[in-house]
Amino acid sequence: MLTRPSTLALIGIALLNNLASGFSCTTAAAAAPCPRLPLLRPPSASSKTAVSSFRQENMQRRNDQSHLGNSSLGKSLAIRGGALRSSAGSDDTLDLNLTTGKVLASAWGTCGVAYILIKAIKRVVPIAMEPFGKGAVALTKVELGAYILTCLWFAYVEGYKGFQLKFSPLVVARSFTLNPSSSSPIHLILAPLYSMGLFHATKKRMIVSWSVSLGVAAIVAAVKRLPYPWRNIVDAGVVVGLSWGTISMLGGYVISLVTGIAPIDVDPALPQNNK
Repeated sequence: MLTRPSTLALIGIALLNNLASGFSCTTAAAAAPCPRLPLLRPPSASSKTAVSSFRQENMQRRNDQSHLGNSSLGKSLAIRGGALRSSAGSDDTLDLNLTTGKVLASAWGTCGVAYILIKAIKRVVPIAMEPFGKGAVALTKVELGAYILTCLWFAYVEGYKGFQLKFSPLVVARSFTLNPSSSSPIHLILAPLYSMGLFHATKKRMIVSWSVSLGVAAIVAAVKRLPYPWRNIVDAGVVVGLSWGTISMLGGYVISLVTGIAPIDVDPALPQNNK
């Protein structure tokens, strides 16, 4: 007769057997034999050749897709001067293909405009600094505050928004379109005026360029009539704005010269038949 521990052991074995049967192909009602999988036979030589060919074709297809994706990405996106932009169909206009003649012509165009600005700055600086000279009437707190605010306003409006974002890149981009082998002699001789867009440009560009030039001349004439110290205050802002513009222009030119890439997203505004 089985003892109590033996009975518990048999019950435990039965439970384990039932649990094991739950993971097999047999059931409690009928313990049908589990179907056996067919044995894998070693592949024949022809099968090995087919598998090898399939693998090579698959790898070649993946390589082609990867190459196509990389080339498409390179055509659609390009990094220019730290900025990410679309360049599909625009690589020809971005790459400058610099030669000695193009470098000299572009240098004359950009540096000529910078020389005009520097000459204007040199003429206005003494007037801007007059309130701080010996024997000058000292500025009141209100006038000193106006002096500082005017400099900040000209730095942002004229220097940053006017020159750095618009005029300076335009001058640099147009100067790099000059080529001694194809440009007109008048364009090369008057390269600074050409780079400013005063001639040989789209109608809109010439209207804007001439309007700005004439408007600045009118403002300068009006500022000269202002009494002390308000003329000095305005001239101080002009010095800051022109200095910012000159630095941004020369800096942009040097960057394009070193990288061999034209300013990004800048239309040189050439006439339609020259594009």
